[in-house]
Amino acid sequence: MKRIVQKFGGTSVASVDRIRAVGKRIKAEVDSGNEVAVTVSAMAGETNRLVGYVDEVSSLYDACEYDVVVSTGEQVTSGLLALVLQQMGVNARSWLGWQVAISTDDAYGKARIMKINAELLDDRMKSGQVPVIAGFQGISPDNRVTTLGRGGTDTSAVALAAALGADRCDIYTDVDGVYTADPRIVSDARKLEKITYEEMLEMASVGTKVLQTRAVEMAMKHSQKVQVLSSFSDGSGTLVVDEDEIVEKELVSGIAYSSDEAKVTLVKVLDKPGVAAAIFGPLAEANINVDMIVQNVSEDGKATDLTFTVAQNDLERTVAKIEERHQDLGYGTLVHDSKVAKISVIGVGMRSHAGVAQTMFQTLAEKGINIQVISTSEIKVSVLIEEQYTELAVRALHSAYALGTL
Repeated sequence: MKRIVQKFGGTSVASVDRIRAVGKRIKAEVDSGNEVAVTVSAMAGETNRLVGYVDEVSSLYDACEYDVVVSTGEQVTSGLLALVLQQMGVNARSWLGWQVAISTDDAYGKARIMKINAELLDDRMKSGQVPVIAGFQGISPDNRVTTLGRGGTDTSAVALAAALGADRCDIYTDVDGVYTADPRIVSDARKLEKITYEEMLEMASVGTKVLQTRAVEMAMKHSQKVQVLSSFSDGSGTLVVDEDEIVEKELVSGIAYSSDEAKVTLVKVLDKPGVAAAIFGPLAEANINVDMIVQNVSEDGKATDLTFTVAQNDLERTVAKIEERHQDLGYGTLVHDSKVAKISVIGVGMRSHAGVAQTMFQTLAEKGINIQVISTSEIKVSVLIEEQYTELAVRALHSAYALGTL
């Protein structure tokens, strides 16, 4: 007997018929003798519909009430799936985040899980019941409903798997695994049998939509084995595992991209201690994540141009936060551009091989693609380019590193 946590995303539960198909997959796992818990997202498009209602009321909404509204989609799905399983003869019961006691902080809209009291679910699973848990949600220290940010059901699933001591967390989605590049752009993209936590974390952070970044972070922290599978086809998926479980590590595992980036440049910022803290401190307090950063000092050493990137949906708030401190920051002008894309080359093999970055830069140069910003980590090189060259860059790099189907 194994203990499995299964997660089903929005496309997997987009209709009652699809929920019935999900029920069959869960029943098959139960019939094989395993203990199963399930987390579900809202039906495809439902969260967007709920967010639309909030935006219609106010563009500057109360984040606490925003969470009350947008968390309801998962409640509907969990109840429907529990009913479907009961009709199939499976002992199932739905649970909301506050009933499980998924405790979070009070960063409404982007809450982080602090603790999960898994005793109740553990007892139910041992008795043969399948808990169907509404993903994406928890409860704040003030006993208010919180949401975990877009893609938060992945985080819910991994956190529950870790709390329940699950043997594996299966993430069912609309793709059958992790590929060397987006198959919609690169025709010969290859599905990976295994990928390390670090590689998956980098891919998630730079645009790959397969898993949420925080879910991968949590899996890595708890050494929780995760498998990415398709709800619409049978067969093996991609296992996300510790680096030690992969015998032969590839130089580059994949090419990722993100078109959800926006570039902000502050021109002629005073070059003195404390300026960077004065710029980025208020952004952090507003829960705005800053990604790539580059600074160019002027010849006289008195001023600098500071460029950084944020998520597109944070651009308006970022500009507002900086402009309200214009006098204190003492910059000349603020320029922003949302027509950019981030392209990343990722692989644990970079640790022991030189020349990966050079291949990337040379390949882009040969295609006439200008690089605006560069950032690196131990296993990743990312560049910012004009959005119109995204597909060309991804295909060229995929070919340059010979990542196609073997």
